[in-house]
Amino acid sequence: MLNYTHDSFAGSEVHGTFDVCLAWNWEYDVQLVTVFEAACRAHGLSLLTVTPDTLDVTASSLREGRLAFRALWDRASDADASFGVLVDWARRHASVRINPYELAQRAWDKSAMHSALVHKVATPTTIILPAYRDQPTLPPIDLGVLGGCFCIKPARRGGGEGVIVQANELSHVITARLEYPNDCYLLQAHVTPVRISGRPAWFRVIYCAGEMFPCWWDMQTHQYTALTDVEEGRYGLTSLRSTVASIAEVCQLHLFSSEIACTDQDTFVVVDYVNDPVDLRLQSHTPDGVPDAIVNAVAYHLAWFIRKHTDSRQISSS
Repeated sequence: MLNYTHDSFAGSEVHGTFDVCLAWNWEYDVQLVTVFEAACRAHGLSLLTVTPDTLDVTASSLREGRLAFRALWDRASDADASFGVLVDWARRHASVRINPYELAQRAWDKSAMHSALVHKVATPTTIILPAYRDQPTLPPIDLGVLGGCFCIKPARRGGGEGVIVQANELSHVITARLEYPNDCYLLQAHVTPVRISGRPAWFRVIYCAGEMFPCWWDMQTHQYTALTDVEEGRYGLTSLRSTVASIAEVCQLHLFSSEIACTDQDTFVVVDYVNDPVDLRLQSHTPDGVPDAIVNAVAYHLAWFIRKHTDSRQISSS
């Protein structure tokens, strides 16, 4: 059983109007909630947190007009459709929706993102296959364009779910398509990064409402190391920011991360386009978490963004 220790209701109903509603259902978000609470206090924002334990009473209070909020940060509905009641209410009434659901849904589809981004940023050589449900038998495929080894990714899965990293023949593709028959699949050529200062030039960049937080990312351990301003200038890595800015322009999300490899002096290949929700576990609590300073900066910038874009005087009644 999950232990939600940051619950605004704490076993009883809460009435009134809150500046921000944070919906969350992943137990490892508890430290992030603590950080975001502090960020909201610093910006003078009242915060309502909603978990599976208090979703029903929250929904009831919203329907009866006893509760309202001006902004929604939804970190739950992607995994639990019952949180859609908050999403629907926010669509009609809230001033700000962090990563609006309809835009997030599009971004969760890797095939849609590839098609939208392929002419704007460098991407791996990719073949997109229809879902098995729609086309059980495939026409001939030239796997040679992908090189000797390639990666197979279901279009609508996250966190590495269903990904086959070391594929090299058609039988691997046929088997993979059966695992998620309703998903399109991407076949992507492997990308080999150059080495910079003794380490692979592989990065994860977190984008937050116009701010960017680039990090070195270890492909084996999945550990983050913040990229310093000095390193960014010394090694000519400023194109990471323009690349992510192009992705943000396309996906239109407020908060996401992208995985990018530098393959030569001038080429930055986007290997994983849009990750949402962003895993914001703190590095002080787990080795493959995000550096604490970056999590704090994301939380404070997001609170600032909400403060700036919410109208403290009214809630939409339409």
